Amino acid sequence: MKKVLLDTDIGNDIDDAIALAYLLKQPECDLIGITTVSGRSDLRASMCSVLCKAADKDVPIFAGTQSPLLTAQRQPMPYQAKMLEHWAHDTFSVGGAVAFMRDAIRANPGEISLLSIGPMTNIALLFALDEEIPHLLKELVIMGGSFSERLPNVGRQEWNILCDPYAAQMVYQAPVAVHRSVGIDITMQVFLKKEELVQRFTTPLLRPVLDFAGVWFEHASAAIFHDPLTTATLFADVCTFVPGRVTVELHSDRLSGYTHFDGQAQPALHQVAADVQPEAYFRHFFDVMEA
Repeated sequence: MKKVLLDTDIGNDIDDAIALAYLLKQPECDLIGITTVSGRSDLRASMCSVLCKAADKDVPIFAGTQSPLLTAQRQPMPYQAKMLEHWAHDTFSVGGAVAFMRDAIRANPGEISLLSIGPMTNIALLFALDEEIPHLLKELVIMGGSFSERLPNVGRQEWNILCDPYAAQMVYQAPVAVHRSVGIDITMQVFLKKEELVQRFTTPLLRPVLDFAGVWFEHASAAIFHDPLTTATLFADVCTFVPGRVTVELHSDRLSGYTHFDGQAQPALHQVAADVQPEAYFRHFFDVMEA
């Protein structure tokens, strides 16, 4: 069993909810806690509660930091939260997330995989509060950044980084033993069109996800599996990784959040995903979800 601590901005893109459902169903995952980040983190926590109740799992949930460190708020509201009225859920007050993360990691030194699938504000504050925490993690796995020009019309300013670039740079400077990122240059290759997702998301745990997805599909025709793919790398060899060093652009307003990757840097502090086989990933995902 792998001990996982999830930090998420569930409620805007549908992929966070899919990733959480996968973690709740994954038999090798010991989900020791969930923290939420970005605007109305309390509503985001309630959305996590919906899925935990659907899975009949008692997972600690904390509503975390709502505002970026130094930049303007880009996602003040989780729009999918309007579907909360359809599902049983707990309510939350904002606060306690960073303290919970610190206590959990200190109680399990060298054992926790910290999974970041949103802006990294909570994690940056955690690392600033307790400088020993990065050394106590087993690994840090991030959905964020863009590290190549392999796909047309996919730029180098990815949303999770762009929402709090200062937090992201703080996190990339942290000395974690295994520091992995899966960028949108990889995740954009893994998607389901609306019709196929509706057809296949039939299990009880995926029904609330499908309900949340109704809001997402008001302005989208497909669900891109950014976060679920990143999450699966904790348990399956669905991506290969290459070593190097990541830095985040902070000095240019126009390019703020741009992720630079140097594959020749020494020491190589980071690993970034270099490829993915979408068909193999989806076999793994549905094997887990339909078991």
